[in-house]
Amino acid sequence: MAETRRGTAGAQLSVALCLSGGGYRAMLFHAGALLRMCETGWMRKLDLVSSVSGGSIAAGQLASQWDAMMSGDDIVPSYHRLVLDPLVALSRRTIDKPATITGLLTPTGSAGRVAAAYRKHLFDEKTLQDIPDHPRFIINATNMQSGALWRFSKPYARDYKIGGIEKPGIKLADAVAASSAFPPFLSPAILNFSSDAWNLPGDAPDLQHEPYTTRLVLGDGGIYDNLGLEPAKRSTTLLVSDGGGRMSPVARPHDNWVGQLRRVLAIEDHQVRALRKRALIDGYRRGEISGAYWGIRTEVGNYHIADALPCPHAEVMRLAAINTRLSKESPGERDRHKLVNWGYAVCDAALRKHVDGELSAPAGFPFAEAAL
Repeated sequence: MAETRRGTAGAQLSVALCLSGGGYRAMLFHAGALLRMCETGWMRKLDLVSSVSGGSIAAGQLASQWDAMMSGDDIVPSYHRLVLDPLVALSRRTIDKPATITGLLTPTGSAGRVAAAYRKHLFDEKTLQDIPDHPRFIINATNMQSGALWRFSKPYARDYKIGGIEKPGIKLADAVAASSAFPPFLSPAILNFSSDAWNLPGDAPDLQHEPYTTRLVLGDGGIYDNLGLEPAKRSTTLLVSDGGGRMSPVARPHDNWVGQLRRVLAIEDHQVRALRKRALIDGYRRGEISGAYWGIRTEVGNYHIADALPCPHAEVMRLAAINTRLSKESPGERDRHKLVNWGYAVCDAALRKHVDGELSAPAGFPFAEAAL
């Protein structure tokens, strides 16, 4: 399905923001980047926000509060109150461990437990029909049945193989929980539909029947695309915030099944991310797209911005090594604001280097007491 801007046929969603996966670590990193985008005016220029996993928590909160946030002239205070503060508060709650315990008792219960936490602490009963028409928000999951990227948005929920549903009334909490259903502990996320709800055809006629169209089995969006780039591939300006983890060498890999599975997933995630990032950077260099990439392991000095906020690389790498979890211990209390500050600082440097050299330097970190 061709993406269109503001519902106008043929026009492209030209300015896109992609938010990667990476648990609370990525969520807070992106929250800082979003704050700097509010300050610079780039938030108002967005046509598309595509997200996966931890990035979808931040994107979901942004989408749920967009209209209220944008109702005034100065959106920065509203962003703090409606988006940033609730995300920081969520990071003080452990979601993954109780969900995993539930999943041990009921295989499909873990994602439901995660969705319940999102509903309680962020989204309430809001559905995809409560998010804005513009910019287009696409929350990505992986369809474990078709092997394709499943997209949740206001006008549709679908994948290209089996089709989907127009104007879905799916709860926002359920969409974000599916996007962050990391295997094996938080997946799968199961969504059930009546047989007559399916009204968008797909490209694989042999899959246009039950149970493909009545019982969706979804996993983390990062399984397919951990940078959220796929829905933005037709955009002309692409801003990419990467809070993903790092695959470290392991001298003695686990020989049990669970340990092996986790290592395999880490290797696959690393390789897919590396390939997509390489293609993205090549696109920038060839002039095929404009925009900027900033990552949680980026060395801010490489941007050569004289008045960039000071971010010692050793501290940056320590923050980047925080475990990928939905837990109050990871990140701990002292690192929550540091991650927001780091996302803010590296987004600022990337925008001023590659997107808009006329932007003014920030006055300082959002949380001065947690300077890097």
